[in-house]
Amino acid sequence: MLYRENGQFKTSYRADQQIFPIAQDRWAITALLVFAAAVVPFAASEYLLRAILTPFLILSLAALGLNILVGYCGQISLGTGAFMAAGAYAAYNAQVRIDGMPLIVSLLLGGVCATAVGIVFGVPSLRIKGLYLAVATLAAQFFVDWACLRLPFVTNGSSSGSVSVAGLSVFGLALDNPVRKYLFCLACLVVFALLAKNLVRGHIGREWMAIRDMDVAAAVIGIRPVHAKLSAFAVSSFIVGVAGALWGFVHLGSWEPAAFNINRSFDLLFMVIIGGLGSIMGSFFGAAFIVVLPILLGRLPHWLGIPIDTAMAEHITAMIFGALIVFFLIVEPHGIARLWSTAKEKLRLWPFPH
Repeated sequence: MLYRENGQFKTSYRADQQIFPIAQDRWAITALLVFAAAVVPFAASEYLLRAILTPFLILSLAALGLNILVGYCGQISLGTGAFMAAGAYAAYNAQVRIDGMPLIVSLLLGGVCATAVGIVFGVPSLRIKGLYLAVATLAAQFFVDWACLRLPFVTNGSSSGSVSVAGLSVFGLALDNPVRKYLFCLACLVVFALLAKNLVRGHIGREWMAIRDMDVAAAVIGIRPVHAKLSAFAVSSFIVGVAGALWGFVHLGSWEPAAFNINRSFDLLFMVIIGGLGSIMGSFFGAAFIVVLPILLGRLPHWLGIPIDTAMAEHITAMIFGALIVFFLIVEPHGIARLWSTAKEKLRLWPFPH
């Protein structure tokens, strides 16, 4: 009875096409953002902000970028870690080579560089698809790893590929504590999530989904596959590159190419698949599942007072985590976001389903 749109009349196309047409959704999202921005920074501990919430926000942003490519356009990619690395190292070069470079501009330049790399390795998508495209994007992972280790220009002369940044500030406000870093990542995530949501709702997003569903039919009705696929690679790589720069600058502070290895690419792909392909909300669900759930499972024996050693707790956590992945994929192959959508639809009709 509480989740219905009875009496919520739409008198214009603008009102009918808004992101959250149901008032309860707008209230819930507003309350969630207020809670995340005004309550969490003061109620959460330093460990929670530094080790859980900030990585969750950054990886949610990276999963959001990958979801545009894989979920909305249907192009499989295993090189997401490479695009994150390209964004991180490009932002680092902009920061250290140009005096007085603002942090936000450095992050955006990192996204632009990642866009260029994504377009280059997205060109094979014009002729191949499926597993063959996945192998082609996997080449980006190995190439970027090699470039970060062998090209002195990329790392500003560091032979090991390890770099570091310090003294970060935004609009004169130093990012010198976990609260400010968390709020900065939250602001970036909200901005890019709104941009991505509006983008996939427009004609560009409809082109991506047409290519995903049937590229031959999309070409017949006038959609250009070249433009659609490369634009998906460009937008996805830009968002992933910004997320990589945030991961290096805000979360790590100092990093090496191993921070963006192939395991990072697989983790992000799992986030998208488990969270829900072709869903903005699914990116958040997937990031929470991959980042937060293992930590909660690892601490559960301690909370319940079960006396087991650390190694046994890690093994049990891995087994439960794997079983939950299989369970969710069996129950709902379209991801947690589909379960969420189904629950919302049932609430709209409860208690009189028909």
